[in-house]
Formats: sequence, structure tokens, C-alpha cells
Amino acid sequence: MSPARKQVKAVLKEIRFRLKIDTHDYETKVGHARRFLSGGDKVKAMIQFRGREQQRPEMGVRLLERLAEELAEVSTVESRPRQDGRNMVMVLAPLRGKAEVRRGQGGGGRKGRERIDTTKAEPVTNSLADAMPAELKAQASAE
Repeated sequence: MSPARKQVKAVLKEIRFRLKIDTHDYETKVGHARRFLSGGDKVKAMIQFRGREQQRPEMGVRLLERLAEELAEVSTVESRPRQDGRNMVMVLAPLRGKAEVRRGQGGGGRKGRERIDTTKAEPVTNSLADAMPAELKAQASAE
């Protein structure tokens, strides 16, 4: 294969927040961002301001810095939080590139999986009697 064909391009995934986000919703968004970053993609975190929220941009900066702090083990901040009209944007880059992540997965397919020998396996039955202890079996057969 040619080197150009083996190149992997990092995708920019976007996660949108609102300034007044609930803790569970925030944790869900952080989980999505962590999954994207561990997959080798960049994450664009965006806070949408509405109405009076636009007068408090420092709260948006605080929220984005908290996000960057929680994702510090899998990412670095590529661009600091900046105001862009009604939105505040920050870009996080993964610590490992997408090509490194793919190499670490073992190439996919069945080649890397462990094979299990099924020639010596015991037959499986769906009988309830097989799950009963020996004492109860003896008691049931005596009656």
C-alpha cells in the first residue's frame, strides 16, 4: 500500500452545551467528548448563550475550563475559549493521534482475537434439573 493511502485524517466532532446545563447532562456530554478523544478525533466544545446569558461570558469560560480539566488525561487544549457571536468555542485535541489509536487496536478483524477450542466442550442443556443441587435431585427421585 502507498503511504498516502495509510494516512488517517482526524475528524472534528462538535459538542454543544448551554450555559445552564444540569450535572447529569454535563456528565453525558463529557462522556461523549472522552469517547471522541480516545478514538483520536478532535472535539470542538461550544456553549450557546441566549438572552441575558450573553452578559456573563466568564461563566462560559469557567464551564469550558472545567471540561478541559476533566478531559486532561486524554486531551490537550488546542484553542482557548473564545467568544464567537452568541457562542463560545474551545477546541480539544487528543493526546494520541488517530493513526496511533488504530495501531493500538490490532488492525481489527478476527486476526487479533483469541481462539477457543470447542472440540472438548460439554454439551449444553436447558433443563432445570441440571441446575438443581444433588441433594434435591436425590430427594425428588426418592419420592
